[in-house]
Amino acid sequence: MYVANRASDKITQLTDNVYVCRSGSAADSQIVSDYVRYFLHQHTIQLGQPATVKVAANLIRLLSYNNKNMLQTGLIVGGWDKYEGGKIYGIPLGGTLIEQPFAIGGSGSSYLYGFFDQAWKEGMTKEEAEQLVVKAVSLAIARDGASGGVVRTVVFEFSVVVFNLVVFVVLKINSDGVTRNFYPGDKLQLWHDELEPQHSLLDILNTPSPEPMNI
Repeated sequence: MYVANRASDKITQLTDNVYVCRSGSAADSQIVSDYVRYFLHQHTIQLGQPATVKVAANLIRLLSYNNKNMLQTGLIVGGWDKYEGGKIYGIPLGGTLIEQPFAIGGSGSSYLYGFFDQAWKEGMTKEEAEQLVVKAVSLAIARDGASGGVVRTVVFEFSVVVFNLVVFVVLKINSDGVTRNFYPGDKLQLWHDELEPQHSLLDILNTPSPEPMNI
């Protein structure tokens, strides 16, 4: 049996100041997140202060690398700490740790690299950053059949962590609070004409192709 949920929430809070975006196998990403959350809780008790973003990312890297033959998940860690400020780390399949100014991942991300080469810029306002990533996720939804139908965001002041089922976009993070937003699928921009419902494979094959996207 196979169960899919196009509106599941795959942004996980690890600590007050660190979040992780999960892609790939939901079971794999959940167990890694649960272990890391537990380890970070113990770390905070022992040191008497919150764990840094780098510590959280390295714990995920360690678990992912040591179990790379069994795990099918890619994760992105974003957060803020008093030592290094806002940080973003990508941990793709295999357990590599990559620090980046922004990160994208999941199956829908393959449609977005050219878009971000053109649209990404340093120094965006919070509103510009959030609208950029919501646009990016809606573009991926339009092209990728495995991407979910909604957008969830976690906003740190002047930064955004944006997620749908298999697309992540993370922009630089600061310390001034966290806000979560939700964008339902029927409120997202459509990038081409939707196909009419069909009752037969022959009907689908005879249906003209939609117009190309207009970005």
